[in-house]
Amino acid sequence: MVVIHATDPASVFLQARARMAASSPGAIEQEMHQERSVLKLLAMRRTLFLVPLADVPIVHAAASRAIAETERRRTIDMFAEGGVGPDPATLLEELEEIGLAAVRDLGEATTAELRALDPRLDKRITLARGKSYEGIISVATKVFFHLALDGRIGRGRPRGTWIGSQPRWSLIERWFPGGIALLPVDDARAELARRWLRAFGPATRDDIKWWTGWTVAATRQALSAVAAVEVDLDGGEIGYVLPDDLGTTEQPEPWVALLPALDATTMGWKGRDWYLGSHRSALFDTNGNAGPTIWVDGRIVGGWAQRRTGEIIPQLLEDVSSETRQSVDAEAARLQEWLGPTRVSGSFPTPLEIELRS
Repeated sequence: MVVIHATDPASVFLQARARMAASSPGAIEQEMHQERSVLKLLAMRRTLFLVPLADVPIVHAAASRAIAETERRRTIDMFAEGGVGPDPATLLEELEEIGLAAVRDLGEATTAELRALDPRLDKRITLARGKSYEGIISVATKVFFHLALDGRIGRGRPRGTWIGSQPRWSLIERWFPGGIALLPVDDARAELARRWLRAFGPATRDDIKWWTGWTVAATRQALSAVAAVEVDLDGGEIGYVLPDDLGTTEQPEPWVALLPALDATTMGWKGRDWYLGSHRSALFDTNGNAGPTIWVDGRIVGGWAQRRTGEIIPQLLEDVSSETRQSVDAEAARLQEWLGPTRVSGSFPTPLEIELRS
């Protein structure tokens, strides 16, 4: 997997569950928030991921730092357009220090709690004014966004239950006593490319470029640094693998999995036809976000949803054997039991998910 896609809070837990022999929401929470062996990090493609602590410096250098530079410029422009000033760049830095000091004093706090500390943090900005997706955010939201993106604070336990989406912020020293180590960017990109190829290869250069969010030049440099080997893929495309990954892969035993929305495997490649088939319109939204999927032996064959009653409803989109159908139903029952009274739904509902919920 390399990292877990963390845009959707519930999906983090369901992705972990799908790959564990035994688990519970409480046990996963313990690992995330008491043991603190992982950290949520805005990284590749400006997307939130759950990253093993040992790998945070790699991901931070390979992706987050470049995004931080771009996003800071955007925020300064946003402040200027929204009348937050008169010197938006200086004000942002000043408010960051105020916010950081507050987090240090409080130990941990939500954005809403920190917003009350200074009237400037509570100032509202209108985004995409006049557009159908117009929205309003507080200055505090952007301030703590940048503190986290720069690796100065981290996302802790959310408010409410384990599916809550409002994190409590803590100083990054809670995870890294000396702060996140600053690695050379080129070295970090090479290591991230190596890990991605180990998990997802063989794959095309476009797949790697899309997943990482890098430029073509950066992608080529990383592939060269790991001595990636060109291979022929079905369909005539050129793929890449690690030099020690050219051997024959043993055929695995038959398997079935119900993966959640935005699963790291479903979202692992840009080119998806070889495992998604003709099911894109049913299982993805118009922006390319994956909904809940049913996998059988390495291919997506359907989707699923949870109804308000708690029932997990699987829907196959192609013919499978009766034995496989029974396995899908059994896995749906296990997932329903695991969730118990909790109700989950994707942040980006897809056509099939909407249909099944109704």
